[in-house]
Amino acid sequence: MMLTRRRLLGGISAAGALALTASVPGARAATSLPAAPPVVAGKVHEITLVAAESDMRFGVVDGTKAPLWVYNGEPFHTLRIKLGDTLRVRLENRLAEHTAVHWHGIRLPNSMDGVQFLTQPPVEPGQEFTYTFTPPDTGTFFFHSHCDTPQQLGRGLVGVLIVEGDEPQPFHGEHVLVLKDWRLAEDGTWLPFYTPEGAGRAGTFGTVRTVNGVEALTGTVPANGDIRLRVLNVDPTRMIQLGVEGADAFVIATDGNAVEPFPLHTWRMGAAMRVDLHVRAPTAGGTFKLLDYFSAEPWPLAVFTAEASTIPSRPVEARALYAPHAPLAEIAGAHEISFQFTASGGAPAAAVSALSDEDPLSKALLDSLCTGQRGLWAINKQQWPSGGHRDMPPPLETLEAGRTYVAELMNATPHPHPIHLHGHMFEVLSASRQELPRFMADTVMVMPKERVRIAFVAAEGDWMFHCHILEHQENGMMGWLRIA
Repeated sequence: MMLTRRRLLGGISAAGALALTASVPGARAATSLPAAPPVVAGKVHEITLVAAESDMRFGVVDGTKAPLWVYNGEPFHTLRIKLGDTLRVRLENRLAEHTAVHWHGIRLPNSMDGVQFLTQPPVEPGQEFTYTFTPPDTGTFFFHSHCDTPQQLGRGLVGVLIVEGDEPQPFHGEHVLVLKDWRLAEDGTWLPFYTPEGAGRAGTFGTVRTVNGVEALTGTVPANGDIRLRVLNVDPTRMIQLGVEGADAFVIATDGNAVEPFPLHTWRMGAAMRVDLHVRAPTAGGTFKLLDYFSAEPWPLAVFTAEASTIPSRPVEARALYAPHAPLAEIAGAHEISFQFTASGGAPAAAVSALSDEDPLSKALLDSLCTGQRGLWAINKQQWPSGGHRDMPPPLETLEAGRTYVAELMNATPHPHPIHLHGHMFEVLSASRQELPRFMADTVMVMPKERVRIAFVAAEGDWMFHCHILEHQENGMMGWLRIA
């Protein structure tokens, strides 16, 4: 159920104007999206986020003994502001270990990025830290800890940030859908969030799959209504192949950035990726399902039932959002850089058993095994040291602020990696093993033996760059870029 070339081209014919210019050197993606209105200064939101263990117990397993770690006492605490508003968020740490808040996908001052030791001191138990920034982009984002991430996010320390202001006309309804698995044993206690087997392969998967913390999410929508679904994959590991059955659906934004709407057949989402959908609700009494086709059998994520409404039946037409605010890179004359994602010296033999020394990607992996590094994964043969962020390695690259870069991401491993760059929105130009439209993102899935090319305008600061399968991140596949 992949987004094949035939399906994609059929979708382009139906949708109209999706630009596939990724293979044209120096070309920029054409757009017919409506221009966004000027951004005006808005209100200042004074917010306190309390990171603490919750008295609640996770509700999907009877008799569970697994307390959550959450913000403000609730799973998936949501902040909703308008474009032009400023956030002033005071983090209070009531956990037994230090933490911080990374604002995933937000272009913001580097000092507010929430990476302990790199951009700020760790927020120790009982301490506070205040984040102040004005998000420059509309869209669907989230925030999470960047400390002991497999455990802290695994226990639930993650929230949603929605920046409104991208709709030329309002939808008839909206649902925010947060996808996350939970590592629960049969007796309801937590299972280990890290396993050597998972860390050395595709990650350790949860035992209970949920949407908004519910195993079988149901909801209602107005019949014949145009519905916006904001879908976030905040799981530490899982990759899904998202689809909708029972209604017409269109992709309208990726990682918060508007795209030329195109029909949804399926859309691949790795850890930390988001997608916004426009779904035309069926007539009263009808249902539509959100499904994951990456499972052995299609996995039902959510079911929505259409209730009687006064909205008339009419032809289906995709609703476009305002054009993104993030700058598009000028590809002509851009400086080229490359990053190889490989196993390091400690990688298990099973990870390379199927490789051929005739394949240049396989050769890059085999060469990396001779570096003598410890651990499992590396970027450009450099492995992030164990022990968190305290012992900072040298930057992977030193770049120039304001300059455009085209980066080739080369996956020389037999496992997929969702690669995330902090503080930037980049344009996905091409992928060697996936048929993709050209789109903006902050996280991109790089499949095994694949090359993906991205372009971005470098923003000043020290920015993290890593795989968002958290066990890969914690075991070496993490680095940082210095942009001066």
